[in-house]
Amino acid sequence: MYLKLLSLHNVIRWVVLIFGLTAAYRSFMGLSAQKEWAALDRRWGLAFSISLDIQCLLGLFLYFFLSPITRNALSNGALALQNTNTRFYVLIHSLYMILAIVFAHLGKVLSPRANTSLVKHQRAATFFTLATLCILLGIPWTRPLLPGY
Repeated sequence: MYLKLLSLHNVIRWVVLIFGLTAAYRSFMGLSAQKEWAALDRRWGLAFSISLDIQCLLGLFLYFFLSPITRNALSNGALALQNTNTRFYVLIHSLYMILAIVFAHLGKVLSPRANTSLVKHQRAATFFTLATLCILLGIPWTRPLLPGY
């Protein structure tokens, strides 16, 4: 069960990245070309936020119930933080992903509320780029796409 859910979590990271990069790209293109804010711009931000929420739920389930790394770390807190690999999964990965979720949701909520298309694209570009950067920094790139297979 653990390896299957971890594999799903690893595969969905690519979906999240594609949605995040696309949402940020559309915002920058709308900003540079001074385009009107379109329903498709809103939908890409929504897809990015929803994919992050799904990824977060999978991650939380792994973190608190299935992962041997976090299970050991939660039982040996101070000792676990001395190990670089464990510290990454227990603390750093979680922090970056929480920040990414906050930024993505801020972009999704604050962008459509702006008065002009220019400001909508500026907000979306800022928050979706910050979210995507947090994701890129927090992804465990050394982990295989499908662990255990």
